[in-house]
Amino acid sequence: MSQNTFTALGVGADLAAALDARGITSPFQIQSRAIPPALAGTDLLAKSPTGSGKTLAFAIPLVERAPRDDARPAALVLVPTRELAVQVSEAIESLAAVRGLRVATVYGGVALRPQANLARDAHVIVATPGRLQDLLDRRLVTLDAVEILVLDEADRMLDMGFKPQVDRIVKRLPRERQTMFFSATLDGEVGELARSYTQSPVRIEAELPSEHASGEIEHQFVSVTQDTKVSTLVELLEAERGLALVFVRTKRGADRLARKLAQHGVKAAAMHGDLTQGQRQRALERFDSGVVTTLIATDVAARGLDLDDVTHVINFDPPEDGKAYTHRVGRTGRAGRSGTGVTLVLPEQQADMSRVARLNGQHETFASTGMKTASPRLVYTSRRRGGWGSSRARGRR
Repeated sequence: MSQNTFTALGVGADLAAALDARGITSPFQIQSRAIPPALAGTDLLAKSPTGSGKTLAFAIPLVERAPRDDARPAALVLVPTRELAVQVSEAIESLAAVRGLRVATVYGGVALRPQANLARDAHVIVATPGRLQDLLDRRLVTLDAVEILVLDEADRMLDMGFKPQVDRIVKRLPRERQTMFFSATLDGEVGELARSYTQSPVRIEAELPSEHASGEIEHQFVSVTQDTKVSTLVELLEAERGLALVFVRTKRGADRLARKLAQHGVKAAAMHGDLTQGQRQRALERFDSGVVTTLIATDVAARGLDLDDVTHVINFDPPEDGKAYTHRVGRTGRAGRSGTGVTLVLPEQQADMSRVARLNGQHETFASTGMKTASPRLVYTSRRRGGWGSSRARGRR
């Protein structure tokens, strides 16, 4: 039987009132399934996509169960990126304040000592693995009293190479703890990691709420040359009025492309790992508010971005594999809106890109452009994720 209110799930009246004040009155599917076992202290394996409401699915029981009478951190949330750390912290803080709990956010790119001081005295730490490992190695924070561990977007942490740091962090935690594991997939290496961190976990799966479900995405593959690549991008950006997220391969490439677009009268912000957290946040705010309608980003910099209003994703540099294509293009067509994913393809990239398109169910779309297609043999190991609906191609020769 479905639970239509948070109090029916076992959430305290004070937290339910705080949620109601934010206009959150009915739990999403992931929350209805995750909150009861989480409140009972059970380990949890949750397969849930971004946008499903998973943050509150662990934030609510975390705040309910975290003790207030210990000066040491009692709960730890590990996330893959700085941007996601900020978003998760904000979600938890709005509830933690009701219970008098302090939340500290730990990530790289800012002064270490102030973060360490806040983390040492916090009840809840939300952290990226690299910076937290640094604090632990310097003995600036202790995790001896952690009772609750949450790994959010665990599949992305593995993709970004954080497994060694996560392993070292987990070894420092008490064995007797509750572990909640949230990931878009629980297969392969992610599943093995989940089983190694949990004990007799409850496994749940949830889909996007109907009002946040993915809309139809139109996939386009455009043939370009080195001489026409930038001008083609400018034409695409000038023809559309929505927010466009442009992916490039390198940090230098992001800055270089931003300068080239400026020469063509297109205002764009670059976002990559060499920027400070303040610079990244300002670029994101300018983009999210529409002051700048084009954001140029590397794959790593775009991890954890939660933006519903992106109408176009343009792969200026094609993705390396099918999984990267899914992550990139999945940034549009969100919250029930339609979106467009465009990939610019150089002649020498056509064969590889045709394999990526085949893996993601876009073989016919790619083939209709007249570009060179490769044999069906799969050179990439990424698994195709759910269908995207109808699409059409637009090619240039």
